[in-house]
Amino acid sequence: MLAIVDSADPTLLGLLDADVMVTLTPTEDSSKVHVTVAERDFGTIGSAYLSPDLLHARFLDATAAPAARTGGEGPAQGSVGSAVEQELSDAALPYTSGARQGLPASVTHVLAALRTALAGGDEAALAELGPSLAETAAAPQQLPNDAEGRRLAAALNAYSTAVSAGTPGQPAATGPAAGSGYVPDDEDDAEAEVELQPGDEEDEPEGAPFPALKLLKDAVGRSKMHPTRVIRLEDRESGPWPLISEHMDGEPRWVHPDVTSTRVPFIRENGKRVRRDRLDVPDSFGDGVLCLIDRNGSYPSACSAVPLVPNKLLHTGPLEAFDKASAGIYLIDIPEWNRTDMPHPLGRIIDRPDQQGRVWVTTPHIKQLMKLVRENHLAAMPAIHDSWTGKANESLFKPFYEAARKARIELVQAGGDPYKAYKTRLSIALRLLWPKRKEQKSPFWRPDWRMSMVAEASVRHWTVAFKAVQEGHTLIALRNVDAAVFWTPPGTPPDTYRIGTGFGEVKAKFIQPGEMIPEGDD
Repeated sequence: MLAIVDSADPTLLGLLDADVMVTLTPTEDSSKVHVTVAERDFGTIGSAYLSPDLLHARFLDATAAPAARTGGEGPAQGSVGSAVEQELSDAALPYTSGARQGLPASVTHVLAALRTALAGGDEAALAELGPSLAETAAAPQQLPNDAEGRRLAAALNAYSTAVSAGTPGQPAATGPAAGSGYVPDDEDDAEAEVELQPGDEEDEPEGAPFPALKLLKDAVGRSKMHPTRVIRLEDRESGPWPLISEHMDGEPRWVHPDVTSTRVPFIRENGKRVRRDRLDVPDSFGDGVLCLIDRNGSYPSACSAVPLVPNKLLHTGPLEAFDKASAGIYLIDIPEWNRTDMPHPLGRIIDRPDQQGRVWVTTPHIKQLMKLVRENHLAAMPAIHDSWTGKANESLFKPFYEAARKARIELVQAGGDPYKAYKTRLSIALRLLWPKRKEQKSPFWRPDWRMSMVAEASVRHWTVAFKAVQEGHTLIALRNVDAAVFWTPPGTPPDTYRIGTGFGEVKAKFIQPGEMIPEGDD
């Protein structure tokens, strides 16, 4: 479905809950618009300035800047900017026009804004871009070793040198101010495991703040694929089911190799003694603080589009390639990952390979590896040595996600016991997809559904963190499916995350080096 809305109201746009959102924003120059593309859970993935071609109902690259003046010409009307700025704009054109890829979205955005300001003779816009341009030029960029890449590298270096030589002061930080958009400290969404109790398998009573289990059953029940909610007891010890384990969640549980992690004692307000992590950062990282990123509702958010097999898994054996119409579990080799600034994309899955060095993974991780191959972060897809698959469905849990999202918007504002009950019932319902204890009753028994959902959450968590690292941010630790720690200037979270209380958004807190990292309701 395609929806076109003439509004910038964040509340209205949030209600759309779009998988992909393309935003067209007018500029002072009526011949240009600013186009931004964003995906759910991943935030902005790209932006550019384009010119509308109304005759052909399309958008074109923004018009080139006016040609440089010769010495005998008088000042051209609207002409602004130095020769260094003009050269930087021209050198960046292959990237800002979209002809070349490879620059982070934030860098492309700044360079495109420079070209627009120069072309429009906008001195105010050019002055406003100064700090962002200086920061971009000073940050190292990985550019291709060809004529265009070398030209842009030289232009960035020339701009940085000009700023150092002739501009007083240093560029101001461009991140959001400390505390902007943050939610209260007592609002926490850690995806803590609940301990299921007898009776949890029963529907919530009438009037419950959020009847999560009933909604989950209804979502599955409305599918036209007639899903199999429970695998029979006599079938659970054979076929694919013994192959599925909790480690297939792919949680990162990673700390940067240059950072020291120590477990330290902590006494909570209720007197309970627990242990928490303390991260010690080496001096080589420079000045900064620990920025704690906490993703809101990672598990229910993953339910928006998790690839599942509604019916039984069938043995499909070795596969030459992944079939996009299928889902299930796959036995693969562990792909080589040489980066030290990010954990392995399979997370803790790689900790328990079989005797041949292979591991079982769910569909979300297969799709993640395919994307990394397409983007040249992995050399090739690992071979699929065995598989249990079926026809894929990505919308089985979608009605449950929509209900959870709507309820959260209402309850997170109220807080208190209703919101705590909402979070508890959410966790119970999703845990009942595959209860840990055999004696626990449940309306479900689908280990593949449970682990695919958790793996989807882990993949989204890893992907957004990787995007921040690619744009120059320093990742200190990537913990479970909703917690990341970056090394940042005070009050400046990575701009690749959206601060807020909704699904796909995060909370950001800051602590000093050497302090204990709070968890849960600490």
